Amino acid sequence: MSGEALDQFLQALDARDASPHTQRSYAHAVGDFLGFLDERRVDWRDPPRHLLRAYLAERSSGRARSSVAQHLAAIRSFYRFAARAELTAGDPWGAIATPRLPRRLPRVLEIEQVERLLAAVDSDAGADAATTAWRTSGPLAHDPRTHALALRDRALIETAYAAGLRISELAAATLDALDLRRGEMRVLGKGRRERVGLLGRPAREALREYLEHGRPVLLDQAPRAVAESPGEVFLNHRGGALGVRGLRYRLDALRRRAGLPDGVSPHTLRHSFATHLLDGGADLRIVQELLGHASLATTQVYTHVSPGRLRSAYDSAHPRAHRTGRA
Repeated sequence: MSGEALDQFLQALDARDASPHTQRSYAHAVGDFLGFLDERRVDWRDPPRHLLRAYLAERSSGRARSSVAQHLAAIRSFYRFAARAELTAGDPWGAIATPRLPRRLPRVLEIEQVERLLAAVDSDAGADAATTAWRTSGPLAHDPRTHALALRDRALIETAYAAGLRISELAAATLDALDLRRGEMRVLGKGRRERVGLLGRPAREALREYLEHGRPVLLDQAPRAVAESPGEVFLNHRGGALGVRGLRYRLDALRRRAGLPDGVSPHTLRHSFATHLLDGGADLRIVQELLGHASLATTQVYTHVSPGRLRSAYDSAHPRAHRTGRA
């Protein structure tokens, strides 16, 4: 019976277009808990509290709080599904205190740090010089693939920062979804929700240079590349689609070259995109739409990440913000 319920739960996840990673993670967590109950010959629909506490203690031993919290979130999601499907009366974990993670503010780059990241691309392979050469008399005497990769990296960072895309959305970006004239890129986000990412002039110019002078060079590196041209925008050095792992590896290399702190990731550019928009006066609901968040509450975390914005508002609004001396 528990196996049938788990199968139905996983089918429901698949119907909601949950990612393969989420499906595997939830299958492992729920399967582990149901196996724990089966070993003790306990009905999964109404497990006693002492067994729930025992399972929680067993899972918590030697594991990070974040790992335990994610594991239990999957199990509780399973019971919510089971209750909606009338397979069980409710969530037995509702009366059990489970570990809660403190809400951490996302890491955000300063505008100057974004510029340093782009400068690292230019210094990496002389991208500016390469671009000038392509425009005038053709490629320089060195390896054209090096310059093509530099053009790709600049387009990659400019696009990620301009449109606030997730790393999976960057990897999946396709040529037919890109409209440089309008400065738009259609992407398919979480829950298969489609939205339009907007591209400013630097991103459009970087993409145009890459598509005209970088991507064809990379495409030539793959056997039968012309006949089997991938539709993805960003290619690797072999002419195939640049995947999520490749994106992470490349950005981390540029992060180190730019002297940025550990922990800066592709998602940091997305956080920076949202924060800089709000700092510039953008409406929160507009930022929600651009990020592709289903809930405004998810976007609201970005209203807390800019002390400079709070200081500016305080200085301009509080009647004693600038007074000195005693009253």
